[in-house]
Amino acid sequence: MSFALIEACKKRKRWPKFFRFHSFGDPGIPIVPLGTFRDNVRVFLQEAGEPEDYSVSGNPLWCTLLIHDKSNVMAPLYTVEEHVYHSSHPFCDHCRCVGWSGHFVSKRRYHFIIPMDSGWHKPLDEDSIDSQRHLLHGVIHCNGYGHLLCVNGIEGGSKVLSGREIMDLWDRVCTNLRVRKVAVEDASCKRSMDLRLLHGVAYGHSWFGRWGYRFCRGSFGVTEPDYNNAMTTLGSLELDMIAKDLSKTKYNKEIKQMIRCYRDMSETHIISLRDLLRFMLTVKSSRAPAPKTTISYSASAAAADSTCSALMSRNSTKHTPPTRSNSMKEKSVRYKKFSNAVTNMDSRWPTRRLEFAAQVIVDALKENKAVKPGTGGMARQDVRDAARLHIGDTGLLDYVLKSLNNVIVGNYVVRRMVNPSTRILEYTIHDLGNGYKAPELETEGMAYVDQQVVESSWVPGNDVYCDVLFLYKNVLLGYPDSEIVDLAIQTILDSRYFVKEWAERDEIEEQSLTFICRLQPNFVDKKYELKGLPCGEVVVVPLHATVGDLKRASEAALRDTYCIAERLIVTDIKQLMGVSDEEVLFGLIQSGVELCVRGIAIDLCTNLKYQGGSDNWKVRCECGAQDDDGERMVACDICEVWQHTRCCGIDDSETVPPLFVCTGCCDSLVPSRTESSFCSDSPDSFLIPADPSLMLEYQYA
Repeated sequence: MSFALIEACKKRKRWPKFFRFHSFGDPGIPIVPLGTFRDNVRVFLQEAGEPEDYSVSGNPLWCTLLIHDKSNVMAPLYTVEEHVYHSSHPFCDHCRCVGWSGHFVSKRRYHFIIPMDSGWHKPLDEDSIDSQRHLLHGVIHCNGYGHLLCVNGIEGGSKVLSGREIMDLWDRVCTNLRVRKVAVEDASCKRSMDLRLLHGVAYGHSWFGRWGYRFCRGSFGVTEPDYNNAMTTLGSLELDMIAKDLSKTKYNKEIKQMIRCYRDMSETHIISLRDLLRFMLTVKSSRAPAPKTTISYSASAAAADSTCSALMSRNSTKHTPPTRSNSMKEKSVRYKKFSNAVTNMDSRWPTRRLEFAAQVIVDALKENKAVKPGTGGMARQDVRDAARLHIGDTGLLDYVLKSLNNVIVGNYVVRRMVNPSTRILEYTIHDLGNGYKAPELETEGMAYVDQQVVESSWVPGNDVYCDVLFLYKNVLLGYPDSEIVDLAIQTILDSRYFVKEWAERDEIEEQSLTFICRLQPNFVDKKYELKGLPCGEVVVVPLHATVGDLKRASEAALRDTYCIAERLIVTDIKQLMGVSDEEVLFGLIQSGVELCVRGIAIDLCTNLKYQGGSDNWKVRCECGAQDDDGERMVACDICEVWQHTRCCGIDDSETVPPLFVCTGCCDSLVPSRTESSFCSDSPDSFLIPADPSLMLEYQYA
């Protein structure tokens, strides 16, 4: 892989610079930042980027080669400069969902991309700036506000880079370039567990919280106090109380065993659920799980004998492995039918959708096997991409993919394993007629995996991942009859947007002054009031700068950054009204303050004004939401006010009705009972239908 990049580099006019992956972005590497992000990113591209001889959707790009310290493999970091004037989608949906819809549209945005390992020696695709299949994809507007769109580590398909390594690199790059704020939508999962819930309970913050990302905005009206209270509520649940509340469930014995096991392992007191989860995650990352006790099993053995043998094997101090001849005789494996397995799945999707998704995946595997016979399995990402052509719900696909291992779908056995040469998870299918026996009646409590029967008589501490998953499903998601716990869990799951803010550096030590300049229309344009309070632009001037220098610097900065200010002429600064332009700033006004900059020639009629677009749509939902939060909404056909479909009782799996009337409009349309009562003496009276849609038909008939 690295040799392919070297060969590609030889064709360039000049040899590119190489940087160490784990030190790239450290202070002074690759640049020493002296100004704002819009200036630093230009220096970054000059010093560390090698311009490519092709473009991505008409946008120029640069490549920076990073050498991994452990494997010595070179990973390309691409930087794509996208100009919104030539973009097919000039507005930023990510800004709208995170609460920055009132920001002015920036002229440029920079995409930082590390593609999948398989694409390191290939040019970027035309749709790369819209894809979330990269190992890293972050976009930063030229005003310093950005979004982390995706991070995919080892489990996401990388053979070299872990998620933490990629996040460390991204954080160093943002710091080196003087980024102001970066938002991320946390939809990360691990083994079907939402990490924002798991890490929120264990650590009091999301997985991204280790890099300083904090609550930014919640969906369905969730506020930061709601989010913090929810994490405190779940984290402070006492284990003794949990065991008592779950004493009447079928997991009573397992919960008590788990609590006792990890309390014995810990050197400190484990009292709350937060203490337990934090200790378990620490144990998981510090040591490998203890080896499981496995036994070989004869296909003709009786169910009772198999259970006794498993118990004897677990309790014995020494286990004699079977000979090669015996193991060959006992090679028969029992597989579970997927149609039977889905009935025991704790899933939010109905059985028919799970079975349909499994069949789509099998069809994709069959097609791949027919096109490429003898090539082995199909990578997980390729299977997912093929299935997405027929199923748009990626959450459903991920859930089914995790469940497809040693299961029968139709007339095929689906198995998954890690390819030893590529270290990529692959899926294979096998016809039941080719040595794979049909499933027999399985003994309860036994699971058959990879030609062996692994006892599922669960022992706490053997596999910490399984223990964490057990707590996640049966305690967090399955806590019995507790509205407080259910509300806290839903609150955390509805909090998906997090943001990190970089503090301004101390400009006094660097002999310069920094101001945050907010643009406001001049008095003659007062009729064009701006929506909300747009973010101010960072302006850096020397210590000896005058008021006139600040006006010119702010004018140049705003012109260079925003479409609305392309022809701006700064006339005055509100905080410096009446001060001569020749007056020196130092000693007159403190560095770091916000200033209101007024000017003329602001293009207030352009469509490229706000990141949220030109539509002035109203949101007023019963949950308290006043703006778009990225969740599915429906507009009332009468008042045209948008509300969440979930708050209106429309399930996510249901389609939005073609005619929708909100509760307020229904109440105003339907008269009181006395007025609507049928009166035979009044020829104009009529019965009011209960269905609001019928009411509209009566009204407009």
